[in-house]
Amino acid sequence: MTAERKLHFNLFLHDTGHHEASWRLPESDPHALLDLAYHQRLARIAEDAKFDSLFLADAPALFGDVGRRPQGGIEPTILLTALAVTTSRIGLIATASTSYNEPYNLARRLSSVDWISGGRAGWNIVTTAGEAAARNFGLEDQPLHGARYARASEFLDVATKLWDSWEDDAIVADKASGVHAIAERVRAIGHRGEHFRVEGPLNSPRSPQGYPLLVQAGSSESGKDFAAQWAEAVFTAQPTIEEAQAFYADVKRRAIAVGRDPEHVKVLPGLVPVIADTEAEALALEAELDRLIAPEYARAQLAKTLGLDPSSLPLDKPLPADLPGEDAIEGAKSRYTLIVELGRRENLTVRELIGRLGGGRGHRTFAGTPVQVADTIQTWFENGAADGFNIMPAVLPSGLEVFVERVLPILRERGLFRTEYEGETLREHYGLPRPANRHSLAAVG
Repeated sequence: MTAERKLHFNLFLHDTGHHEASWRLPESDPHALLDLAYHQRLARIAEDAKFDSLFLADAPALFGDVGRRPQGGIEPTILLTALAVTTSRIGLIATASTSYNEPYNLARRLSSVDWISGGRAGWNIVTTAGEAAARNFGLEDQPLHGARYARASEFLDVATKLWDSWEDDAIVADKASGVHAIAERVRAIGHRGEHFRVEGPLNSPRSPQGYPLLVQAGSSESGKDFAAQWAEAVFTAQPTIEEAQAFYADVKRRAIAVGRDPEHVKVLPGLVPVIADTEAEALALEAELDRLIAPEYARAQLAKTLGLDPSSLPLDKPLPADLPGEDAIEGAKSRYTLIVELGRRENLTVRELIGRLGGGRGHRTFAGTPVQVADTIQTWFENGAADGFNIMPAVLPSGLEVFVERVLPILRERGLFRTEYEGETLREHYGLPRPANRHSLAAVG
């Protein structure tokens, strides 16, 4: 490990915490996901701790059973705009779907967040599986997996063209001559493709970062190809270090194959830490959370993910031997594979499996002392499994507070994490260059 290499940390905000039973704890506010002050408080804690960024998930449908846990929330780009004015340095990443947005509107909205935040915006790019979302947009069924990624690739092509439609020096604001912008440096994009016809240009100048940091979270074969082509940070679910190492090497290799610098693709596995003074206390807290999971609901959700009837999943037996293969799944293919491999590898009963998934939906969960959590992070970081971590506290805000107060000081003592921000923009936090405008490059060429 070189002395210059430091960990990157993103905070994944998720209402009362990532454990699905977190809202049932006495300390938790089940209305928190709609409370701006709550999100502002968490954002300030993460910023004071020098996290690179925070992240909000989203979906264009009400997924899941509203009877199980808090569901629905504030649209991420709107919430992040509010957080931008109560923070000054931390990056702000919003999830938005390429399946159920149009490039022009979304490119404009994300560019606006980048302007308002002073260059701290990021976009978590998702393709959105599921019939519920499709039916909210007039479709009878979800588009096929391959079709969703084909649309996503063209969507990114259009969005980046729009962000480049203004050259950085287009605005001169010359009062003496009466020239505000040089018209030749603002160009229509004239895109004509399979999925989109967009004339352009964008109706706002190029934003402070050029365009927002591009983040991607799919781990299927299509997802990894897409990440190699477009992503600058990758959020991924990897339950073991061996799987994380294989994923890390694969994504970096694919980036090289398409001519990109692998250091410009940061891989951040999800980590759900449950932290206490002793390992026994941490395990007891994790067990208490698992006890609060409603097993019948969780079984129904698992069955939906696996494409099965819930009656085929007895709670106290292992997964059936004759599960459909990943090719038969049109939804979240990589999550399907992760769940099946987890159940098979550890010979878990359905009840045990839903307990594991309830804590982090397949992400790496770890219950232990602050030193044990820091050791796990360092081991993954120094052994080709991660460039940093997507921190997913099981319970909020307490899980974030203990991570900041007890784990980060250990990592700082080991020289693995920053003590102060060294840049102003989200790209600078991640050590990534500001993308050059394609028109400027063409002029130089």
